[in-house]
Amino acid sequence: MTSVLDQLKQWTTIVSDSADFKTIKQYDPQDATTNPSLVLEATKNPHYDYLVDSAIRYAKSKGGSIEEMTEAASDKLLVNFGAEILKIIPGRISIEVNAQLSFNTEATVVKARQLIALYKEIGIDKSRVMIKIASTWEGIQAAKILENEGIQCNLTLLFSFTQAVACAEAGVTIISPYAGRILDWFMKNTNKTYKPHEDPGVISVTKIYNYYKKFGYKTIVMGASFRNVGEIEELAGCDFLTIGTALLNKLQNSHKKIHRKLSPETALAHCLESKITYDEMSFKWSLNEDAMATEKLSEGIRSFAKDGRTLNANLKQRLMINEDVKVNEFLSEEITFTAKN
Repeated sequence: MTSVLDQLKQWTTIVSDSADFKTIKQYDPQDATTNPSLVLEATKNPHYDYLVDSAIRYAKSKGGSIEEMTEAASDKLLVNFGAEILKIIPGRISIEVNAQLSFNTEATVVKARQLIALYKEIGIDKSRVMIKIASTWEGIQAAKILENEGIQCNLTLLFSFTQAVACAEAGVTIISPYAGRILDWFMKNTNKTYKPHEDPGVISVTKIYNYYKKFGYKTIVMGASFRNVGEIEELAGCDFLTIGTALLNKLQNSHKKIHRKLSPETALAHCLESKITYDEMSFKWSLNEDAMATEKLSEGIRSFAKDGRTLNANLKQRLMINEDVKVNEFLSEEITFTAKN
């Protein structure tokens, strides 16, 4: 019998949520997503040392202060992983802007352009790259600018209907509503467990999907951050779903019959919302009123920023060790030369 994963692929584009590209191919996803946490975890695998070494060499070739070289190495490392993944998948890779820039529109735009330029240097067209940006007001405005330049954006850390509407109005390519993290918050704050069809994360993604279809938005809804296969099965028919390898494996090895839950036709019948628009003040006020979204957005930015800093610290240490080696080699040569003379 057909696997659950293959049944899903009839209605939904499957995206791999992993930087461990050696495990991706077996699931045959269309696209892939990464983030600093996934890249940090992947760098612990010695099989990927060559990508780190490449980033270090690149940074050293650019020169500058140790901080400037660290930033260059970090950007290059993200691009290195993305480039390897693009050899495996037919579609696009999502690469994340430093979470520390989440409240700075101008800096986010600059960094996105730099990342696209790095891909161009190795012959990868921007059509195969999406820039991941946190769904803050500032991030959404940055995405609007980038989309107008033909740079596709994936708005991540999305937890609310408010964020989703603002993203659609800005014309972003993809949003990533975090179903699993929404569930985490409700389980913690209500001390309840939820069946898949009652899951607050599933309900949130479904509401966004229905709204987009009713009003004809082109923005793709890509459910993300899943905690169990039940959430995924309840969102069968969603435009895209980005799934980690552990759950992809479960879906591939399950052969029960599933049914499509979301479709443009059913969306029209179930969407009860009127069309909404936000300016900066109304967006921030509406988001502030949603305790779950406010807390999870801040938590997510802090977490990604922390892992980004850890990744940078590791790269900085590698750069400094390499510099120490150069100094020691130079001193050794000087000592040898002096002894001979």
